Amino acid sequence: MKKSQYIVCIVCVAALMSSCNIYKQYKRPEVDTKGLYRDPVSTTDTLASDTTNMGMIPWEEMFTDPWLQTLIRQGLEKNSDLRTAMLQVDQAEAQLKAARLAYTPSVALAPTGGVSSFDKGAGQWTWTAPVSASWEIDLFGRLLNSKRGAKAALMQTQEYKQAVQTQVISAIANYYYTLLMLDKQLAITEETSVSWKKSVETMRSLKENTTTTNEAAVVQSEANSYMIEASIPDLKQQIRETENALCMLLHQAPQQISRGTLDEQNFPEIMRAGVPVQLLSNRPDVKSAEMALASAYYNTNVARSAFYPSISLSGTYGWTNSAGSMIVNPGKMIASAVGSLTQPIFNKGANLANLRIAKAQQESALISFQQSILNAGSEVSNALFLYQAAEDKMVQREKQIEALEKSVAYTQELLMYGTSTYLEVLTAQQSLLNAQLSGISDEYQKIQAVINLYHALGGGRTE
Repeated sequence: MKKSQYIVCIVCVAALMSSCNIYKQYKRPEVDTKGLYRDPVSTTDTLASDTTNMGMIPWEEMFTDPWLQTLIRQGLEKNSDLRTAMLQVDQAEAQLKAARLAYTPSVALAPTGGVSSFDKGAGQWTWTAPVSASWEIDLFGRLLNSKRGAKAALMQTQEYKQAVQTQVISAIANYYYTLLMLDKQLAITEETSVSWKKSVETMRSLKENTTTTNEAAVVQSEANSYMIEASIPDLKQQIRETENALCMLLHQAPQQISRGTLDEQNFPEIMRAGVPVQLLSNRPDVKSAEMALASAYYNTNVARSAFYPSISLSGTYGWTNSAGSMIVNPGKMIASAVGSLTQPIFNKGANLANLRIAKAQQESALISFQQSILNAGSEVSNALFLYQAAEDKMVQREKQIEALEKSVAYTQELLMYGTSTYLEVLTAQQSLLNAQLSGISDEYQKIQAVINLYHALGGGRTE
């Protein structure tokens, strides 16, 4: 075959490869994000949809409590999952570097020497010092797709690391605010316990000095007081267990956690979810799933390229003092150059199997990518609804607590005048305590909704 015909043939084969997508870069598949998450349950300004995504706020601006910021910084430095994710990024960077170096020739120095024996045992030292090099011509895209796949894999690990960081920040915040909620519930319970002890004394005084109450009322009042006292150790146990769980997340031994109070916390008044398509550009687990899809796409192209010849050039350059059976001294320069083309013949079945595997993995990655988007939309929707539901409950709970406080005062006053029974007083007091504890839970639920939405929108980035 003439040189011109060979070049034309190569160009035609390259054009054929291009039509088979071997050279094409990954392109994001069409994703319908319309209605990805449902609208908020309220039309108030509290929940707003805007092009500004709440998840883009750095965590330092989102969580302003200085105690919490200290814990988050410690978690970002010491958390074992996050440190493992960072090591995975290092591995992916090394793999990408190796894929890029595949374009460069491989060079090796292989010096050899020995003694040749001739007449009467006379010997001659001979040596060769060649430098050999080989270089693969990436005509069919194997190296190109390997490099692109390694780059996509690196981006996947980087986004996975960001996803872990987001999870760590959200988990620390959730534990922290759980502690603040339990602290406030414990304080309310202890205050109520003191109040109930005073109520028991009042019941005893009424029994001894008036006929408005009896021994049954005193005993019942004492039983309720003991019940409140018994709930205090349970709250303290929950606080201890939450502190220990947070310490594990911070990669430290169990210890007391320094913290503020629930009443001191401040969060953005307007919750911005952003348009649904922003989940694709900001949420790290979605981006990680997409990079996994891109990596699988390039792996499929590598599997396709295995069906086509591999072309490589190799050469040797060096010096020697041996030339066949003759002794040449001083040394003589040696040089050679070889071109080779390898076409798979008998391993076509294995290549077909590898291509089927790569296609199946690519399809699986596509399904995972699509599912990650649906999961993201569901989590955003749940967080938005939780926030609005907590706000609605807090409004009604405040009215309930105000009414019950009046009920307790009225029934105690009526009991003193003998126009009310001790059961009405106990019922009012118990209802007030339950409402106060529920009000604290509602407040925590609202904070949890903020954290969940921040997490669902890909928050947790540094400034």
